[in-house]
Amino acid sequence: MTRPEPLRKIRCAVYTRKSSEEGLEQEFNSLHAQREACEAYVASQRHEGWIIVPDRYDDGGVSGGTLERPALQRLLCDIEAGLIDVVVVYKIDRLPRSLMDFAKLVDVFERNSVSFVSITQQFSTTTSMGRLTLNILLSFAQFEREVIGERIRDKFAASRKKGMWMGGWAPLGYDIADRKLVINVEEAALIRRIFERFVALGSATMVVKELNADGIRTKSWTTQSGRCREGRLFDKGTVYKILNNRIYLGEAVHKGKSYPGEHHAIVDQALWDRVHAVLDENAHKRGNQTRARTPAPLKGLLHCTTCSTTMTPSHTRRRGRLYRFYVCSKSMKNGAKSCPVRSIAASEIESVVFSQVRRLLEVPEVTARTVVSYYQLSDDNDPAAVRESGVLDALGRLNEIWNELFPAEQTRIMQLLIERIDVTPDGIDVQLRTDGAHSLISELIAEAGDGPAADAEAATDEIAA
Repeated sequence: MTRPEPLRKIRCAVYTRKSSEEGLEQEFNSLHAQREACEAYVASQRHEGWIIVPDRYDDGGVSGGTLERPALQRLLCDIEAGLIDVVVVYKIDRLPRSLMDFAKLVDVFERNSVSFVSITQQFSTTTSMGRLTLNILLSFAQFEREVIGERIRDKFAASRKKGMWMGGWAPLGYDIADRKLVINVEEAALIRRIFERFVALGSATMVVKELNADGIRTKSWTTQSGRCREGRLFDKGTVYKILNNRIYLGEAVHKGKSYPGEHHAIVDQALWDRVHAVLDENAHKRGNQTRARTPAPLKGLLHCTTCSTTMTPSHTRRRGRLYRFYVCSKSMKNGAKSCPVRSIAASEIESVVFSQVRRLLEVPEVTARTVVSYYQLSDDNDPAAVRESGVLDALGRLNEIWNELFPAEQTRIMQLLIERIDVTPDGIDVQLRTDGAHSLISELIAEAGDGPAADAEAATDEIAA
């Protein structure tokens, strides 16, 4: 005869709550009544294996408008610890008062496979009907949250269209009084100075240097908890935010659209237009000038093998001197400690790479491949391809003319000759692009009017004559 399997014990936690402290001093109060009814219900389910855990979860004199209740928080901790299977309450509103709080609690229950039972409302998530009811309630909770969100967004948009200040920290140049922006005279003068100096200098970097040299800081403010946040040094990002903030024109902005604000402007339209003319006109020009002053012949060729990413050209100026680097892209994002290579001096790596390219081009096997590639890609009728010595001479002249070339030309040659450069903490590995030498050699041979190829061609013409 087969023995029936023993029932799995279902651990039940009874939660009780009373909003006010009135009557709690009585020998038999509301919490006792709730617990007694819940214990009786659990006893009726003993055939299903239900048992009550010994811990008591009673919140007396605590409002249901918040989830920050001592006994409830202790109950949730025990649920997360896997000590409870079913939560039993007298009525649903003993646990949450709002649908949104109810949804939060149910999320904790479902995540830990815990059921919820209300004994006086025939509500239990242990049954299919109870779960259906729960889904309906949660749907209404979601609907309630969305409606509230829409109301808030609509009110915010309508208020911004009227030019009203909708809260937050006051920007530099303004203070808040009666929930409105009012001009701070001293800070407003600083804002006008930033706009005017940018027009005069045409450089946010120079403006930042002036401000920091004068000991000027960004706006200080106090948090709701009373902590004071001191102003910090200016940087280019802060200056650009100020220059693009239309609030200084007396406007309120919502989702990219500007509306007349209730507050007064700090800068006039003429000064705003002059600043943005400089921004629009010089952004591309300044970028081109910077790139022209800071050449990077190995841009796009250097690869950090440790991080499997490219190395980006960068530069800095110290005491009027320019220092160039190639920096691992990962270390720029995640900090210097994230990459063992980090950065390398541009002048050193460029010198090493060019020297290594010259040595590789002198290796017989590499030279042979270069010559073969040149003849395969050359036109047979091209007089520049007279004989092999012309190619070898062109390769030899590369070192001779290198220092005479403009940075842009050096960059073009590097891009022609090199496939990629792998950088490791121990050194570099240069991979040549032999087929890319064709056009370069053609140019060098064509420019070498007194080279061997030209002499051979002249001799051939004399014999023919």
